[in-house]
Amino acid sequence: MNEIKIRSALISVYEKEGLEPIVRELDSLGVSLISTGGTRQYIEDLGFKVQAVEDLTAYPSILDGRVKTLHPKIFGGILARREPNHQLELGTYGIPQIDLVIVDLYPFEETLAQTNDESTIIEKIDIGGISLIRAGAKNYKDVWIVSSRAQYHRVLSILGESRGTVSLEERKYFAAEAFGLSSHYDTAIFEYFARGVEVEGFRMSVDGTMPLRYGENPHQSATFYGDLGRLFDKLGGKDLSFNNLVDIDAAVQLMREFKEEEPTIAILKHTNPCGVASRISVLEAWKAALAGDPVSAFGGIIISNTIIDEETAKAIDEIFYEVLIAPEFEATALAVLQKKRNRVQLRLKSFGNYDKTYKHLLGGIAVQEVDKKIGGEDKIELVTRKGIGQETKEDLLFGNKCVKHLKSNAIALVKNKQLIGMGSGQTSRVDAVRQAIAKAASMGFNPEGAVLASDAFFPFADSVQLACEAGIVAVIQPGGSVRDQESIDFCDANDMAMVTTGIRHFRH
Repeated sequence: MNEIKIRSALISVYEKEGLEPIVRELDSLGVSLISTGGTRQYIEDLGFKVQAVEDLTAYPSILDGRVKTLHPKIFGGILARREPNHQLELGTYGIPQIDLVIVDLYPFEETLAQTNDESTIIEKIDIGGISLIRAGAKNYKDVWIVSSRAQYHRVLSILGESRGTVSLEERKYFAAEAFGLSSHYDTAIFEYFARGVEVEGFRMSVDGTMPLRYGENPHQSATFYGDLGRLFDKLGGKDLSFNNLVDIDAAVQLMREFKEEEPTIAILKHTNPCGVASRISVLEAWKAALAGDPVSAFGGIIISNTIIDEETAKAIDEIFYEVLIAPEFEATALAVLQKKRNRVQLRLKSFGNYDKTYKHLLGGIAVQEVDKKIGGEDKIELVTRKGIGQETKEDLLFGNKCVKHLKSNAIALVKNKQLIGMGSGQTSRVDAVRQAIAKAASMGFNPEGAVLASDAFFPFADSVQLACEAGIVAVIQPGGSVRDQESIDFCDANDMAMVTTGIRHFRH
């Protein structure tokens, strides 16, 4: 049967606005009304006859109103199909058939926006109402479910035009809207509970994923699938965003190169190191790293390979940063850093051990081995007549570690184990050199006496020529160009040193 005649209606709503015209229309059609608590009182005050749920079930509203409609005489009347065996059971147990259910839900999201009091929020999780909605929607072939005040205008139109008869098409439409509302409501509750689960300081969903503050931009949602608790303890600060995670990953990969070195600090912005320095103390390393580019450091990610003490914490606290990562923090240092509640502190427990990296592209996933190679002191080859002293060699190796973690095409300028200039993401290597030299000058550094590291070979001698003109004394690069000799010959003619590593470090 495609149409049903509405003869009985259960009405139980939190918000009464807009209900009166529907009650009047139902009464004029001779529909029997059943209702609960405040809704029943509202209908009676309008002057209409209504049966109390308590009289039908022979049970009062109990547990401070938590249980009112949860009873077989209510749900049996809604879920019964209009077929002989179900109708026989209704008669056997004295259950009235219910043709129309009008119900709304406790305002969970509105309450969430108004208070942080957990007990108040929990009491606005609707149990009876959501159950009535789902029951009515499930049995849409025999029941009309109205689940929102936004539908009242359409309800009145149907009642007025059809005199209480409702088509199957209309009932299925209302059922779909009911399940949509139910889904949204349950999702809001799920997200509230998911926010409250913490693992190692990270707010996790119950399914083991971590909702991120947002994606690359605020209009993009994002989720992390993984176990950050294996790598970090989150000691304080706001929830992480997608960009935070990308930058944190880049910071950890970079600092892995320096994990056994003297105190080293790196500052990263959009995955690129903008300040890196090694010194005899962590405070001096911080000062030197910040001097590399104090402008870009604003809002950056900071990582240390050693404990952050109170003095260093006070110095770091003078600028705005997003995330600070270190293997340990003095208690007094944390007291300083945690005064500004949004800034994140992560205790690094492990650098991780990854063999593969993954990138989503062209509708699929590309997999590659992690770039773990780096040319150490025993891996570099001097290719020029001019040799290198120990300090220059240390700077070259330092620069090679830095340039490996810059976006290609990439150039790093280093002086006294301090990144003083960088060129990254350029479409030509000579442009990357120009950018690195200009960057150093803009930060007040004199490139004279510095070394240059390149992530890939020089296709022409023009990059080496620019370096020479800026006063750079030594270069480290992979080599492998068919025109390598041109760059080597230029260095020999201009009293510059060059070493090669045989290892390219493109980073796309």
